[in-house]
Amino acid sequence: MNLRTIDKLDVRGKYILLRDDFNVQIVDGVITDAFRIDQSMPTISALRAAGARIAICAHLGRPKGTRNMAYTLAPVAEYMGIPLIPDCLDKEFMKTMRDGDVVLLENVRFYPGEEQNDPAFAQQLATGFDIFVNDAFAVSHRAHASTVGVANILPSYAGKLLASEIEHLSAVMENPRRPLLSIVAGSKVSTKIGVLRALARLSDKLIIGGALGTTFNYATGGKVGNSLYEADQKNTALEILEYARANNCEVLLPLDKGVSKEFKPDAPRTNKDFTEIADDDIIIDAGIATTERDVSEIRNAATVIWNGTVGMAEWQPTWSYGSFAIAHAIAEQTRAGKLESIVGGGDTVAALTACGVKDDITYVSTGGGAFLEFIEGRTLPGIAVLCDS
Repeated sequence: MNLRTIDKLDVRGKYILLRDDFNVQIVDGVITDAFRIDQSMPTISALRAAGARIAICAHLGRPKGTRNMAYTLAPVAEYMGIPLIPDCLDKEFMKTMRDGDVVLLENVRFYPGEEQNDPAFAQQLATGFDIFVNDAFAVSHRAHASTVGVANILPSYAGKLLASEIEHLSAVMENPRRPLLSIVAGSKVSTKIGVLRALARLSDKLIIGGALGTTFNYATGGKVGNSLYEADQKNTALEILEYARANNCEVLLPLDKGVSKEFKPDAPRTNKDFTEIADDDIIIDAGIATTERDVSEIRNAATVIWNGTVGMAEWQPTWSYGSFAIAHAIAEQTRAGKLESIVGGGDTVAALTACGVKDDITYVSTGGGAFLEFIEGRTLPGIAVLCDS
């Protein structure tokens, strides 16, 4: 991949439109997890030190092309200590910018032309800028005006974060240390068919957990009670299991589950083997035997790829047991130099943060959907437009 980067770019006095991913969780106007913002700082600092005049373009949530102030980026601007430009198409601020100045443009998704990748909107966004830099890996699987449209208008380059994501993910996909263990969880088989097949080709072992694992247990004849699963994906699950066998990948499904009669954070927990699950049981977390096995597999691996919590990890402490045990095991082995670990996905990264082990992981991706699509081997349009043929 011949990616154009900012490393040797002369940006002094140039107006830079920088696409960042600041789609962070905000509660009552306060940012609760600034991971994506913090990961973007090396690029911002480098451009600033080189004398660029930077306008950051970003989005928050899904305002559906309307100016819905519930999705304002004001808390992000406050966190970063930089001015917020109330309209992302406003150019007046550029007249008074000096070298090294940084501003944040208001939510680009306030305009319908963003997600439509409307050429006219992209032109309006790009007008006045000299260079476009994309540092938003997490949205580079979207062909939007601020990821693809402006890159076709302005000289375009990858920022440090985007280049780092590609470097680390490509390395583990192309030449991983073995044995390679992949852990994939989440809610729906239907959204992860491609990545499951890709990891079945790549991995020595594949753990499938969460509601995803429940669907696979259902497909193989297990009892699932009144739990979340996809009955219509039974044949798909069986096909993936057969595909894994054909590629010499051992698939490990849940052995037991943490269940309750109610789906709520304070519901009492019981651990049950799949043969014991009653019709009114609701599966909420990985079981004790499953977790012990998963931890053992992590300790025997040389590389681990993890995406998706294996239960309601945010419902601590009762239902975070399985996910937190995986997080601690991966961190412990990585700290000891025995494991290369790659973790991606919002809920998964949040679990690392809650455990206090995020800094122990070899590489934590800012991407969710982009992380999965990259692993799957898809062409990400926001990245493809930054590459020389």
